[in-house]
Amino acid sequence: MRHIAIIGSGPAGYYTAEAAQKKFGDDVAIDIIDRLPVPFGLIRFGVAPDHQSIKAVSRRYEKVALTDNVRFVGNVSVGKDVSIEELQGLYDAVVLATGAPNDRELTIDGADLAGVYGSAAFVGWYNGHPDFKDLNPPLDGRDVVVIGNGNVALDVARILSKTRSEFEGSDIVAHALDNIASSKIENITFLGRRGPHQIAMTPKELGELGRLENACPRVDMADFPDEGDDAMLEPGMRKAVMLLREFGAIPESYRADKKVDIEFDFFASPISINGDGKVESVTVEKTMLDKDLRSQGTGETYDIKASLVISCIGYQTPPIEGVPYEHGRGRFASDQGRILPGLYCVGWARRGPSGTIGTNRPDGYAIVDLLAEDIGNGKGKSGREGLDAVMASRAVDVVTFRDWKKIEEAEHANARDGSPREKFVDIEAMIAASQN
Repeated sequence: MRHIAIIGSGPAGYYTAEAAQKKFGDDVAIDIIDRLPVPFGLIRFGVAPDHQSIKAVSRRYEKVALTDNVRFVGNVSVGKDVSIEELQGLYDAVVLATGAPNDRELTIDGADLAGVYGSAAFVGWYNGHPDFKDLNPPLDGRDVVVIGNGNVALDVARILSKTRSEFEGSDIVAHALDNIASSKIENITFLGRRGPHQIAMTPKELGELGRLENACPRVDMADFPDEGDDAMLEPGMRKAVMLLREFGAIPESYRADKKVDIEFDFFASPISINGDGKVESVTVEKTMLDKDLRSQGTGETYDIKASLVISCIGYQTPPIEGVPYEHGRGRFASDQGRILPGLYCVGWARRGPSGTIGTNRPDGYAIVDLLAEDIGNGKGKSGREGLDAVMASRAVDVVTFRDWKKIEEAEHANARDGSPREKFVDIEAMIAASQN
């Protein structure tokens, strides 16, 4: 029997478990370990609450989770409740599928002022992550600056711009919904160091900005290259740029009826965040592109008012003691996923935060192919039986997948009208629900 431990219950973790099942059949036992009592990682806490169709991929993971040779081991913190070294003694292979849940640091003056947040924290707040339930971002000001030109930045701006009725069908948590619905926000500005042809926004998500009840996007047509240059873009990017051009052509008479103005400020790099104890403005330097399409500062600066700044500049994997790590890239150091004998990484923990949810599927299958080469038929280790003994000796309240289903049932029962669930945001409440 082969024993595999997967650390992290997000997409990379479950795709790896699925691949191991298909590769080894019944001759494998897989434990998916997560520090939270609830599974699905990025699907639950990262995907926007108004994108329920994307969250539905968790049903595929549930099919894997409810099979006899896969077990969810929730509420177990690796590094605190059990070490990597101990897990390597118990399992033939340990796979780190921890994702990249930490914000990449914003390294400009004033980044530590009150009212400045990374997107992992801010998205975690409105998605009900226990680590960020008490964030309480200031939404009583008029001006928000969002640093970044990717889909996460789009999510943040869209969520902040929606009316209460537009959250119908979403699973945004109640405390965030109430604060957003009563916010005083009137201006949201995206800051992007490069231009419209270099955005990392996809057409579907970008198009949603043009269909908001109470908000309207704004783009300066002077920021665009000649329209003929759009033909050189790949189709998805070309469609996204076409949408930006349409935003730029929206008449002022249409904007007059909208409460929130969402402005794309291209060729703009933040160089400092300013304020007396809390954010009050952002100083921005105008940029230009060199021949390699890299942004270069021009020396021209200006200030933008801001009562809230959200940095959407990327994520990184948190280091784990004893595991080689690439600090410059914010991921574990590996050779195509092999870290050390018996220790592997997959998904964002291997590649960095790139690709879509589906990108993790081939990644998981590739890692399992490496496992098959390395562990053979197994080495007679104790696997889950050994882990259970360690957890019992340390009085850890392990949450199983069937326990999670009780949590989920309670969240469904607590849902407000029009919402699929009301998430628990306290770990203690999750555990209490799992024991009912």
